[in-house]
Amino acid sequence: MNIKYHFSAAFLFYFLLSFAQEKTIDTVYIFDNQLKNSKKFHKIKTLNQEDLLKNTTNLSEVLRFQSPVYIKENGRGMVSSPSFRGTTAQQTAFVWNGININSTFLGQGDVNNLNLLGYDQLEVKSGGGSVIYGSGAIGGTIHLNNDLSFNKGFHSTLFLEGGSYNTFNSFLKTSYSDDKLSVKVSGNFVKSDNNYEVPEENYVNLNGEYDNRTFNLGAAYKIDSQNRLSWQTQIYDGVQHYPTSEFGTKTKYLSNTFRSLLAWDFNSTKINNSFKVAFLRDDFQYFDNIDQPKSSGGSGETYFAKNDFTYLFNNRWAFNLISEYHFDKGEGYESGISDVSRKAGSVAGLLRWNPTQKFNLEAGVKKDFVEEIVSPIIYSFSGKMNVNSWYSFALNVSKNFRYPSFNDLYWQPGGNLELKPEVSHQAELGNNFKYGNFKLNLTPYYIKIKDMIRWLPTSSGYWSPVNTNNVESYGLESQLEFEKEFGNHKTKLAVGYVYTHSKDTDTDRFLMYVPQHKIFGNANYKYRFAEIFVQGMFNGLTYTTSDENLRDAINPYFVMNGGLNLTFFKNYQIGIKVNNIFDEIYETTAYFPLPKRNYSANLLINF
Repeated sequence: MNIKYHFSAAFLFYFLLSFAQEKTIDTVYIFDNQLKNSKKFHKIKTLNQEDLLKNTTNLSEVLRFQSPVYIKENGRGMVSSPSFRGTTAQQTAFVWNGININSTFLGQGDVNNLNLLGYDQLEVKSGGGSVIYGSGAIGGTIHLNNDLSFNKGFHSTLFLEGGSYNTFNSFLKTSYSDDKLSVKVSGNFVKSDNNYEVPEENYVNLNGEYDNRTFNLGAAYKIDSQNRLSWQTQIYDGVQHYPTSEFGTKTKYLSNTFRSLLAWDFNSTKINNSFKVAFLRDDFQYFDNIDQPKSSGGSGETYFAKNDFTYLFNNRWAFNLISEYHFDKGEGYESGISDVSRKAGSVAGLLRWNPTQKFNLEAGVKKDFVEEIVSPIIYSFSGKMNVNSWYSFALNVSKNFRYPSFNDLYWQPGGNLELKPEVSHQAELGNNFKYGNFKLNLTPYYIKIKDMIRWLPTSSGYWSPVNTNNVESYGLESQLEFEKEFGNHKTKLAVGYVYTHSKDTDTDRFLMYVPQHKIFGNANYKYRFAEIFVQGMFNGLTYTTSDENLRDAINPYFVMNGGLNLTFFKNYQIGIKVNNIFDEIYETTAYFPLPKRNYSANLLINF
């Protein structure tokens, strides 16, 4: 794949679009149409561009400071994985414009290889979602969304940022739309020497540099009042040099991703139908010595088709039928995985009932058909009631699953063809309160996971995956929000507290890298052309070993960031940020401290 060719093509689009005229905003097309229905029953954290620009280092920083997710990061910008409600990274589904994009090899997504600024919106949904989003949607889902507007004319955004450790970040987005056509093109480039030091830990982040590029192209065309074609493509190319000691061997990891999605939507009074086809490709190479040829790697492809049909009986009843098919194939290098493939399909039905404005109900059932794997019938049930003007509640009950990845099945030595899918049962009760400008959400939850897959050492000296663990997780997610405008003043506050009790029921020990307590908060104050914001995050004691050894645990820490943005002539914004204001020494993965106090400055232009 010629990455440079695709990036060069972006500038041709910028040139062609620059002659457009300004128009009035009409409609916005969202590729993930199921997420709108989920918002009726689930608390979903929505982050738009202005939120993402407050943590432009990487996606890990956004999730760490602005969501209930715990992020385990092997040093700034390195391998990073999420944990929802005491579950693992493999039990988190990354969803790109409605499509599950977890790796076919690992069964998870690497947060820092999912570029941050290539998306119009990031949404974080806690709780199971396998009926809609498939394997791995057990603890939660992270939605990476792009949208397309009609009748908006021409608009462009340029973002430039420089920071500590010779970090440079740039982003350019251009869009044009009229009443029939919408086109959006964007490109992002990030690089950093990433050579920070933590003297108190005698740590220098040697060989920690990284750089990556992303190109996005989206287009939509209204054929007539009922039919619309849309297309979304993303290309990602990244290089990570993994940190090492002064005398260690330097290593690196190369990642290339291509995603393309074509959709045809039909909407009438009674019928809504969305048909999607997609092609996904992931290539990766690992070098255990950057001066030598690659030591391992792989290439995976997915061919995907999905049809989402909804029939509206009346304004109270609707039936939703979702059918999906995908063909996965992969080939590894030095892993024993040679030209493997898997066919998988599913059929799901959902019935929605909205008898009044105060009451909503949804029930769904799904059956997956996975080649050579026996998959369970799963279900979901959601109900919401608006009790009065200040209180509503939502009940969600579901059965979810994850089937083994290619590495779990075929890695040599160690792959286990006898593995069964992980299965979870879970329930949550969302309580929503509203008083004036305040909103409060309290959601207690319970998750029971059976046949959890773990890699364990064997008597032959290698590791192999087995269905061993049964995990019980319960806790509370809560968030308080306040927003108010008065005159030229605008203030916004969001504070969240997460309690997680997640144990292996066979050993009665807490899972590794699952803190019991997390507090995160964001506050903004804006007056005329000036905006100031602060962020804070407290993370409780975190065990890093399965025996709950306190000597190896990560101690509690509190980190705060802050920034100032100044807007001139409406379209020009200059900003400065200070990360880790109090110079806290902290880590999210044992032996990999994150940076102490560091700085950045940025320029944002809208035109």
